[in-house]
Amino acid sequence: VQLQASGGGLVQPGGSLRLSCAVSSNLFSFNTMAWHRQAPGKQRELVAMISNYGTTHYDDSVKGRFTISRDSAKNMVFLQMNSLKPEDTAVYVCNALDFRTGTYWGQGTLVTVSS
Repeated sequence: VQLQASGGGLVQPGGSLRLSCAVSSNLFSFNTMAWHRQAPGKQRELVAMISNYGTTHYDDSVKGRFTISRDSAKNMVFLQMNSLKPEDTAVYVCNALDFRTGTYWGQGTLVTVSS
């Protein structure tokens, strides 16, 4: 299973970015898809998750600003990020969880929020 994140970049505070994650397998093979992030000097944290049923979960720090979605026909997962703050600066990584076979991680994409 391969996951490739893209869409990161430099954005000013208050701006928006849309991250994409291309998955090499059918999304319905996985129980959940998620975005994590890791800022310099900090531990990796869960940002948003979407289940096979479409149920979503967000970290409190991004609720109301970020939206996770999926396009099962294209095997893609997205993270729409609005009202970005400097503290959102991190490497964002997508992952896929299959309860039977484990967790799969992709390479990250860097998001920098700075004026």
